[in-house]
Amino acid sequence: MQNQEKKYQINLPEGCTELIIREGDAPKCLNEVEPKKLTLTGTLESVFDFLHKRKDKGQFEIKDCHLIVDREDVQMILVINERDERRFACITGALSMHPDFQMLKVNTSHTWVPSELGMMFKMHRYWFKDQSQGMKLISTLMNFVADVNAKVERHISENGSHGEIYNQIVNSNLPSAISIDIPVFKGEKPSTIELETFAKIDGKQVSFMLLSPGANEILNELRNNAIDAELERIRAIAPELVIIER
Repeated sequence: MQNQEKKYQINLPEGCTELIIREGDAPKCLNEVEPKKLTLTGTLESVFDFLHKRKDKGQFEIKDCHLIVDREDVQMILVINERDERRFACITGALSMHPDFQMLKVNTSHTWVPSELGMMFKMHRYWFKDQSQGMKLISTLMNFVADVNAKVERHISENGSHGEIYNQIVNSNLPSAISIDIPVFKGEKPSTIELETFAKIDGKQVSFMLLSPGANEILNELRNNAIDAELERIRAIAPELVIIER
């Protein structure tokens, strides 16, 4: 087949010194995809930080956003572009319990075997302001069962039931309150908490529940203060934002 020459007339702009002609099929355009919905979770300060850096950047209007505040779960949820499914976004800021505080299982139905409780305190001696008192408590817990059983044997001939004697010795062997310094929430400074031990006796087996009315008061105070502080900062930069408490 005889080659046929193709002629083109091309007008080059002034200053153009090079022309590249490519032959073949043009690459196919990528399929259009829907934007991904933005869902972020961070610390309690995350909502303020997001608003502070993204507000007035053309990504959303404050009138199309709202903030949900949940004090019980200690979290705030910022909803952006609430009526636009394609540009909808959700930013959650939460205040999390400190692992040390969770480890204690205070004010729950969890029961501690004395040696386990003693070992936990031993591995976290920094909870005690008075190290000598802390070591004394640890020693008492680690040797608790043998010590109590020996005292029960010495009192077994006395009047009163075996259980009553055992309960009296349990109550007299441990301090009425255990004072520790421990952070309740991540990022917060340690708080002084008084722990009370509640003994559960089954025959010669004893276990403890840790109770602390003061811990509940501290928890409520800290979470309310933290949320109120963040709401004050948010209102300062976005006074028109709808805030809903639930």
